[in-house]
Amino acid sequence: MSTNIITQEGHAALKQELDYLWREKRPDTTRKVTWAASLGDRSENADYQYNKKLLREIDRRVRYLRKRLEDVRVVAYSPEQEGKVFFGAWVEVENEEGEIKKFRIVGYDEIYGRNDYISIDSPMARALLKKEVGDEALVQIPTGEMLWWINEISYPKTP
Repeated sequence: MSTNIITQEGHAALKQELDYLWREKRPDTTRKVTWAASLGDRSENADYQYNKKLLREIDRRVRYLRKRLEDVRVVAYSPEQEGKVFFGAWVEVENEEGEIKKFRIVGYDEIYGRNDYISIDSPMARALLKKEVGDEALVQIPTGEMLWWINEISYPKTP
């Protein structure tokens, strides 16, 4: 089960997606379904079948987003977080081989399509929480454990 928290930016992005799907994508697809249905035989009408399927997918995503937006709690930056790894932090870590990674710790709903975001529920994020620059974190990986050092911690500046 994922933690039901999200950054302000992530919440805004989900609301924007919901708004786009409901106000633009769904009405446009509904018009296409109505037009395709008016052409007659629906059993061999590719436009009708494709857009009807698309409409079901849009409706499924809209239901999911509405429920998710009700369930998640927005976690805003707090000055007390400064200097330590908490939710919303950008963290740069380095391992024994000198491999460097930089990512932001965010909610489950925010990681898709982003290579620089990791979930608060990931083993890496769990190992880093509450640590400071210079601290080491032992991360559980499928083949055992890996040691990482924290090089840098920062938080997005909110207006």
